[in-house]
Amino acid sequence: MRLNSKWNRRGFLGTVATIAGVMLTPRKLFATNRNAAGASKTVTGFGQTGNPYQELGVTTVINCEGTMTVLGGSLPHPELEAVMTMAGRHFVSIPELEVAAGSRIASMLKLPPDYSALVTSGAAAAMQSGLAGILTGGNEALIRQLPDLTGMKSEVIIQKSHRNPFDHQLRSTGIRLVEIETVDQFRAAVNERTAMMHFSNFANAAGQIKVDEWVRLAKQNNIPCMNDAAADTPPVSHLWDYANMGYDLITFSGGKAIRGPQCAGLLIGRKEMVTNALLNNSPHEDTLGRSQKVGKEEIIGMVKALELFLSEDHDALAKQWQDRLEGVSREIMKVPGVSTSFFVPDIANHVPHMQILWDETRVKLTPEEARKLLRASKPAIVIGEGEERPGLAMNSFMLQPGEDKIVAEQLSRILREHVA
Repeated sequence: MRLNSKWNRRGFLGTVATIAGVMLTPRKLFATNRNAAGASKTVTGFGQTGNPYQELGVTTVINCEGTMTVLGGSLPHPELEAVMTMAGRHFVSIPELEVAAGSRIASMLKLPPDYSALVTSGAAAAMQSGLAGILTGGNEALIRQLPDLTGMKSEVIIQKSHRNPFDHQLRSTGIRLVEIETVDQFRAAVNERTAMMHFSNFANAAGQIKVDEWVRLAKQNNIPCMNDAAADTPPVSHLWDYANMGYDLITFSGGKAIRGPQCAGLLIGRKEMVTNALLNNSPHEDTLGRSQKVGKEEIIGMVKALELFLSEDHDALAKQWQDRLEGVSREIMKVPGVSTSFFVPDIANHVPHMQILWDETRVKLTPEEARKLLRASKPAIVIGEGEERPGLAMNSFMLQPGEDKIVAEQLSRILREHVA
């Protein structure tokens, strides 16, 4: 135990020194490009077929639902594999790498001068570490004490309509969520125990207090404010919109539309808060976030993924996704009683979607039965429910070339087989 205690102390102080050094001194961490020996060899044994999932007996699926964590998020940009392989051939100080990567990301996104970023193991980890940093500051004793909040603030204010399974990450710090619905209720809830105000971005329409007013209330009351915007790119501007709006911390998933490593996310925020989040996170021992490890390869991959995401022609991609949906629509509407319409969710997965409906007196099939038949087909296809609309809903931005035609054929076949 003594050895671990000394290691913790050394790691903590080392990170503090590293943060100061990287912020004050220009680094060349991303300028070097050493070629490591050892070209990739032909795979033997497990993986030699090219489909390790099949070797394990796990079914791969055609993904019409989008960037769902339960399906593996998204498929990373092809360039990521090469860059992450480079990163895996070296050892580095993880705290130094985190600070340098955060500085590069802040520059790429043109964030306000007092903002930086931290690569985390997903948006959920960003929520937990961001709040932990607010609770503890840079106090090593308090960092080791979490989730025991003795001597710390202990409440986070959230709109009732913004409660969701992801706020478990906030509760893991030991805080109590205080639900409100109106501005008057918010003002009554603020007290000396209030640590933070939390906003679930995808629930903006559901709450009485909207995204811009929430941050104004935070500033008026001098309370730190976090916005969970995990799945809220595109549009790409969301990566800086909420920082410019004044949110102190903003979380994003790295493995969704940004197409970075699935186990990576982003915490964007004020430099001091980002620093304190890192002190509460892996690789530091005896911290709440020690289990939220993000590797050197994922940190490098996240930087590269953002570079690629920022350079893409997002209008052209949206047109490609819409064209795929229209192709599916033309095929399935040949089935009597089937109709389609198109929509784009206001926020979260803000990409073209298609709603699929049919007259169940003419096609003797429920949407849930259709989903199960598609999942059991070969190849297996996963399609969503109606996004709070009747029927089925699908998007095409996670489809690979040619998969839209397979979806059209399979769905058309299933619907025809059930025509009365």
